[in-house]
Amino acid sequence: MRTAFVLTFVVLTGVGGELCLTHAMKLLGEVHDFRPRAIASFVLRALRVNWLWLGVLLMTASFFSFLAMLSWFPVSFVIPATSLAYVAGAFGAKIFLGERLNATRWAGILLICFGVAMAWADDLPASPHWPSIFTVVRWAILALALGPLFYYIVGIYSAWRFFGVAHRISPQAALPAGTTTPPISVLKPVRGLDLHAYENFASFCRQEYPEFEILFAVADSEDPVVPVVRKLIADFPGRPIRLVVVAEQLGPNSKVSNLCRLAREARHDLLVITDSDVRVEPGYLRSIAGIFRDSKVGGVTALYRGDDNLQFVAAMDCVGSSAAFCGAALVARELEGIKFMMGSTMATTKQRLAEIGGFEALVDLHSDDYELGRRIAGRGYRIELLPEPVQMAFPSQTLGAYLRHELRWAIGIRNIRPGGHFGMLFTHGLPWAIAAACLAPSGATAAAYLGAYFALRFAMAWVVGVWGLRDPVLRQRFWLLPVRDLLSFFVWLASFSMNQIEWRGSAFTLEKGRMIPVTPRPGRG
Repeated sequence: MRTAFVLTFVVLTGVGGELCLTHAMKLLGEVHDFRPRAIASFVLRALRVNWLWLGVLLMTASFFSFLAMLSWFPVSFVIPATSLAYVAGAFGAKIFLGERLNATRWAGILLICFGVAMAWADDLPASPHWPSIFTVVRWAILALALGPLFYYIVGIYSAWRFFGVAHRISPQAALPAGTTTPPISVLKPVRGLDLHAYENFASFCRQEYPEFEILFAVADSEDPVVPVVRKLIADFPGRPIRLVVVAEQLGPNSKVSNLCRLAREARHDLLVITDSDVRVEPGYLRSIAGIFRDSKVGGVTALYRGDDNLQFVAAMDCVGSSAAFCGAALVARELEGIKFMMGSTMATTKQRLAEIGGFEALVDLHSDDYELGRRIAGRGYRIELLPEPVQMAFPSQTLGAYLRHELRWAIGIRNIRPGGHFGMLFTHGLPWAIAAACLAPSGATAAAYLGAYFALRFAMAWVVGVWGLRDPVLRQRFWLLPVRDLLSFFVWLASFSMNQIEWRGSAFTLEKGRMIPVTPRPGRG
């Protein structure tokens, strides 16, 4: 049993490290230029890829475990036994990297398994000084519990790097006077009335930008938001505002279906899409246009902060969005660049949109904002963050409604990024700190883990939300953060147990991010 345990650890960590390094190299691309400067540039880019660091960590653990095996067992057993890494590597390459294995390779894998079985048939000496299972588990938990603490440190650094520059950028500096300003089409697919709907819409009409239009789309002419849009048109007669009723639904995602029509109706090349509950500052469009002056930029998205309506669940939702979601986005930006968009802002051009098949290619996807950014980034374009966050209204809701919404979002992320979703395990610091405190060898060690969690977690939340986003809700409701973190961990666990979601009154099964309607079973007569 002990031999099998240490051999499994050596094989899995070694193969896991190789797969991570292979994935990192595929992200970096092939090396064609071997001049010293080009090699140095490649190395610097490689150091920013988190998959590379994870691979190095796993291979280091495998190497030292391999050395331990050599000290315990004969080399005539260790070398053949660790050849199981070739078997695990083949399966890992097929499952995670999508490589194809022909019959010859499968035959070789079977021969390796047979050879290891023959080597195992011989009697082996017992490993000396083998620690108890409890000791192994204790030190493993204590070591792994350091992961979230490191994540918080990276989050603090990432926020400091981004906001240290962003706070010095004004819309005027992003697009100086006299610079050509491309006309913009603002696309707003809407359904129902959000909190402060009129003021949210009106903030787009008050933009300090020379030429833009605003297009609203609804699926039903009787939607309660229609009178609000008509009042907006009457109150801002100088703004080109249109309301489109979209009768045809192209797929299960009605929002994207409406966007297909809006993109065809838009008069201008630069498109700015936002959710209906977003409110912006007067320089918003100017900042977006300034970023698109760089031809390598394919999309722009934005972080967001909320309003406090004094309702407990809404405040907890806002605290989590600022301190956790926006913090994770900044960490992703620092480690590998932004490769997604958020519904708070999705800005791109008709040309970039056409290259990925238009919105029509996204009509059956749940996480359309994420997928839009991923596909544009996959074409080699950059996705940039606006320096100034937008404002979102978080509605009052029950705790059950909040948890269902969070669970739907977590299931969606698991379907489109299973590896990244599993890696979120190391962003949940509170459960790890509690586990480490329970297994710590002394009271001082337990206090150190709990103290480190609270110190670093609150420090990251302060740097991201209070200093960076200038979020008034987080500043006033700081104490909600551990509550939200604990609930979020249980939502993350629950997301692995189901694949069905309820969205806008209908049930869907998610398969790789695509929404498949659930057909109700016929009732029994």
